[in-house]
Amino acid sequence: MTQSLVNRLKANLRQLFRRGRGRSLKKVIEESTPRLRGWIAYFRLAEAKGIFEELDGWIRRKLRCILWRQWKRPFIRARNLMKLGLPERRAWKSAQNVRGPWYNSGASHMKHALRKSFFDNLGLVS
Repeated sequence: MTQSLVNRLKANLRQLFRRGRGRSLKKVIEESTPRLRGWIAYFRLAEAKGIFEELDGWIRRKLRCILWRQWKRPFIRARNLMKLGLPERRAWKSAQNVRGPWYNSGASHMKHALRKSFFDNLGLVS
């Protein structure tokens, strides 16, 4: 499996995720599921477990980035992080940082609040 195929899938998913910024995360996942299932079925026989794991992590990070952008203001970010189980102090510190959405989507506070099980419950194909 070549890197160009993975890049082409990522480009297709970026288009889906860009359109999904104004919609719920569940809708975005539902739209991306057929494409992911087809890609997984096609490359299932290839022994490329590392590429699948890397791609899975990248997709979850993009989805966390969409959520961070949707939350917009620090008060809403802190409130939602607390709802997802982050302690109040850490939630406020994380919500008020000046880093961008891509940094925050890969930061430990978002990984702790939005675990893999969160996305599995929304129907994300892993």
